[in-house]
Amino acid sequence: MGKIHAAITAVNGYVPPDILTNEDLEAMVDTNDEWIMSRTGIKERRILRGEGLATSDMAVPAVEGLLKKRGISAEEIDLIIFCTVTPDMIFPATANILADKIGAKNAWGFDLQAACSGFLYGLTTGAQFIEAGKHKKVLIVGGDKMSAIVDYTDRSTCILFGDGCGAVLLEPNYEGQGVLDSILKSDGSGRNYLDMKAGGSLKPASHETVDAKLHYISQEGQSVFKFAVTNMADVAAEIMNKNDLKGDDVAWLVPHQANKRIINATASRMGVGSEKVMVNIQKYGNTTNATIPLCLWDWEDQLKKDDILILAAFGGGFTWGSVYLKWAY
Repeated sequence: MGKIHAAITAVNGYVPPDILTNEDLEAMVDTNDEWIMSRTGIKERRILRGEGLATSDMAVPAVEGLLKKRGISAEEIDLIIFCTVTPDMIFPATANILADKIGAKNAWGFDLQAACSGFLYGLTTGAQFIEAGKHKKVLIVGGDKMSAIVDYTDRSTCILFGDGCGAVLLEPNYEGQGVLDSILKSDGSGRNYLDMKAGGSLKPASHETVDAKLHYISQEGQSVFKFAVTNMADVAAEIMNKNDLKGDDVAWLVPHQANKRIINATASRMGVGSEKVMVNIQKYGNTTNATIPLCLWDWEDQLKKDDILILAAFGGGFTWGSVYLKWAY
């Protein structure tokens, strides 16, 4: 028996039906379609509307669809890692709420918060439980209801984000497919460039914090872009160099969908042509933890066994990283 790798054996996603277009935003803030498209590549994004609906309500259909594809029950799941910056509540963990909603009675779980890099952090963490032989079926969920923390009067941020959820199932693989390597990094000195200033123990919710709009995303766009375009490209190139991979070896680059210019810079640094880059930012926007699994979901029928995939992301914190995996089915 060969070395145990954690392979993705199923993937599924969910996006809400309601669409917020650039034209809709033109009626809300001082912006226009040409400006948004030229700087971000985003045409529209999905928004979760409805009373009492939270991030877990997108995760339920995403995961139930995944379980149906794989032909297993929720009771077979050992562990749920829910990667999100918009949990249903600060506690209990949304992973626990999801487990209850889908009937995963034998799973333990926790939430993982690493901003837009969260799904890669979660994928790498979950893989280690598989590689250690501790678990057989680990569910990695990336989901965010970004509309809950977006100020729709702030034209610098409201154009960027959408809502959605994606999930993958990790299982043991002995044939060389699965997560083969990862490089994860963080730098807390970047914390002030992209954050939500209130709601934690530093600035608990109060009339003052609400009135000052401190419970929304705050971003210094130029600083974040500068760090992201360099570090996401560098870490993707680094994992390729570490594993002696060339651009021709890579079947697909699966990048975090934050900005089309950052995606292009990453592909160029890797020597990967645009035809091998998964891009769906134009229809979903930046769904934070959901972007990478939603790409895998959208491209699933084009993936072939043994395809080499490079996953790359950059997020607030700052956090960034890259994962090298070989597709298993």
